[in-house]
Amino acid sequence: MTKYHFGQFTPEHLELIQEGLELYNTGHYWMCHEVIEDLWMDAMGDNARYVYWVVIQLATSLYHHEDDNLNGASGMVNKAKGKIDFIEKNHVESDIMDKYLDWQRLKRIVKKIPHSPKLSDFKELKSFKFPLKQGV
Repeated sequence: MTKYHFGQFTPEHLELIQEGLELYNTGHYWMCHEVIEDLWMDAMGDNARYVYWVVIQLATSLYHHEDDNLNGASGMVNKAKGKIDFIEKNHVESDIMDKYLDWQRLKRIVKKIPHSPKLSDFKELKSFKFPLKQGV
């Protein structure tokens, strides 16, 4: 059994975020934001909340993208990049994230989006779906 340290993303975090990930995968980006925002607010002091924050900001980015709001979409994806950096530097990542969130692939997709993107630069992010594997 894997030992997790405080601040690292754990099976409990994964269980909590499942509803939001399902909403993300079905394109209900604003509802995803709303559901995960409650988790994010409840996790003050826990660095694992930054994973929630990334998903919130990516969902919000895609919500803006759907409205052709490039400023909103790029602003949110650039903020998410900063949160990803925090996650990497503060050892929040865990095997759970790679196995059940396809985290490494998601990071590559997000990091490839230029700082000043065009709407077409969001195509790969728009097609990304979380694996939603059960039985953690």
